[in-house]
Amino acid sequence: MIRNFSLAFALLPLCVCLAVEQEKEMADNDIDNAADLLDYDEEENTTEAAAQNDAGGAENATKKQVKGSYVSIHSSGFRDFLLKPELLRAIVDCGFEHPSESTDECIPQAILGMDVVCQAKSGMGKTAVFVIATLQQLEPTDGQVSVIVMCHTRELAFQIYKEYERFSKYFDNIKTSVFFGGISIKKDEEVMKTNCPHIVVGTPGRILALVRDKTLNLKHIKHFILDECDKMLEQLDMRRDVQEVFKMTPHEKQVMMFSATLPKEIRPVAKKFMNNPMEVYVDDETKLTLHGLQQHYVKLQDKEKNRKLFDLMDALEFNQVIIFVKSVQRCIALSQLLVEQNFPAICIHRGMPQEERLAKYQAFKSFQKRIMVATDLFGRGMDIERVNIVINYDMPESSDTYLHRVARAGRFGTKGLSVTSCQTRRMPRY
Repeated sequence: MIRNFSLAFALLPLCVCLAVEQEKEMADNDIDNAADLLDYDEEENTTEAAAQNDAGGAENATKKQVKGSYVSIHSSGFRDFLLKPELLRAIVDCGFEHPSESTDECIPQAILGMDVVCQAKSGMGKTAVFVIATLQQLEPTDGQVSVIVMCHTRELAFQIYKEYERFSKYFDNIKTSVFFGGISIKKDEEVMKTNCPHIVVGTPGRILALVRDKTLNLKHIKHFILDECDKMLEQLDMRRDVQEVFKMTPHEKQVMMFSATLPKEIRPVAKKFMNNPMEVYVDDETKLTLHGLQQHYVKLQDKEKNRKLFDLMDALEFNQVIIFVKSVQRCIALSQLLVEQNFPAICIHRGMPQEERLAKYQAFKSFQKRIMVATDLFGRGMDIERVNIVINYDMPESSDTYLHRVARAGRFGTKGLSVTSCQTRRMPRY
């Protein structure tokens, strides 16, 4: 025992020396690390100064590169949106891997129920925003319509209806219906009475007729969507129908509007339907052009157009092609002429019976036909994935119409070609 105590006292000076040395070493390390620690007051002052400098130079075309690492709030894939498993499975089946810029920006806010007005390039997934957002939020109740989607043409309404079917195929309890003019309203009334849908897609005229007949009840609407909203709000008769339908829906609901072209004079009109919406605009019209689309024009007199068209059809390799004309009569005549020249074309225009219009749309969509002659009825919103060439046989009336027409090709990053015939010396600056 005494020997152990003696040993302990003998080792004590050595332990004290080691402890003092270790403490000194830690103090030196603290001094060295102090330089690496962030002084928050200093950082705030630096940030404020940088913000003032950036504000002063905001108008400069060239900005200094900001140093440092930041975490992006945007998602890199649909899985990051934390969607329902049934919805995510359908998205994967559709072949979608990564959201486009517009969908990446809008979907996180839309699935939280925020009002959205969005302008983005054609073919960049605007339809996917409201389809995914509404299906994610939807809690279906038998006999109640929760979602209403309106657009300006019957073919676009039918296309949106098919998109809802694609994305909701793994939901057992969600029903979707489409209503538009040109066919008997009795069929629509029968659907509402016997198999009431949770999602209704349609054109404003037919939707309003069903509401007035008290066949369609809008008291439980939670989501109100307008696709190609500028077209619907700039035409007074269509805007009147939209406003009347809107007034019959509950005050508390989500409102979303989408278009590739959204003129500044229409934006305040759109925002009157909304409550503090998320606004996504593209003020630089050059940014609305699809990157994969090559655009050409050719100077031609009217009598030279047919020969040049036949030459183009012979020379170009295409999957599917849409040829736009300015009137129903020219649409019919050009379609017949192409058939006579052994180009098996079909035509679509507003003068057709609705059943024939839908049959031709579906034949073209399913790749049964490769050449379509169309009026501007087919110029907005129609998504035919195999179309890689658009020919403007007749010059469009406006830059917006031109933009929508040529965007039928080169959708979602694919390659496309547009050729516009022009009678003037200089091509209009679209």
